[in-house]
Amino acid sequence: MIEVTLIDFFRDLANPHLDFLARAVGISILAAIVCGVVGCYVVLRGMAFIGDAVSHAVFPGLAVAFALQGSVLLGGAVAGTVVALLIAGFSQRRNLREDSVIGIFFAASFALGMVIISRVEGYTASLTSFLFGTLTGVSRIDLYTAAAVTVCVVGVIVLLGPQLTAACLDKETARAMGLPVFALDLVLYLCVTAAVVISVGTIGNILVLALLITPAATARLLTNSLGAMMCASSLIGAAASFAGIYLAWAIDLPAGATIVLVLTALFLLAWLVSPLLQRRPSRQPRMNSTKDAASPGSSTPSISAPVASETQNQTDKEHSA
Repeated sequence: MIEVTLIDFFRDLANPHLDFLARAVGISILAAIVCGVVGCYVVLRGMAFIGDAVSHAVFPGLAVAFALQGSVLLGGAVAGTVVALLIAGFSQRRNLREDSVIGIFFAASFALGMVIISRVEGYTASLTSFLFGTLTGVSRIDLYTAAAVTVCVVGVIVLLGPQLTAACLDKETARAMGLPVFALDLVLYLCVTAAVVISVGTIGNILVLALLITPAATARLLTNSLGAMMCASSLIGAAASFAGIYLAWAIDLPAGATIVLVLTALFLLAWLVSPLLQRRPSRQPRMNSTKDAASPGSSTPSISAPVASETQNQTDKEHSA
């Protein structure tokens, strides 16, 4: 039974003695915006496993930061960046699949984090906080850092959006067009790392994948426009984060798990509603090729199914030539 009304919750947010609650809501919404934008590329590329891998890759950095009583965000960022560089470099080998490389560093990073945290006295409570998140673990510096990271990541996506889309649709065609695929892969991995690092505080290391994937997948059911998908994904994630923290506060539930359940409910609702929306005639522009996606002056691309087949046809023609 909900004992705290929504009005009471807003009063608690304004209460200076409960300032940690406002910080938790703030960083959750910022994380939802970043994860909503970056998650669209993750879903578009079909690489949901990378979110899980990076979320575990930051674990050694979190453990070291806790042991040294330093910044958890900084520690996670350093560890995530190192693993992102390794994944981007090793996955350039054409005889080695990207998901295999991700799986190797995913397991190794998490194992290293477990070894480090097990050497810290009183690690059990800290391990629970790392894995499942906490409302009280967000400092004012963490909030400001998350805001700066959000601005940087969104700015990078705006500047490199068409090129990132082209590399996500078809790497070989992007290479043939002269695009720096390795650099674009690295940018995407670093953006995923940034999204994961600022999300771990409230939603936890294990559940952060849901904030990265579920809003984007939900938005994908509702639109074929990449720009609209990013906006919808961020809004869905932000709304679910606010609702999840409210319910967690009102019913005394784990915040991260509650946010994930709200996101899942929204996904199921979108899955039921999307067939009705698809019956309407669409007037959205369709992206005809990967080349169109990479051109700086192109309009917001559509990511409907024909894109993949058209891109594959282009690749086949280039190989046959």
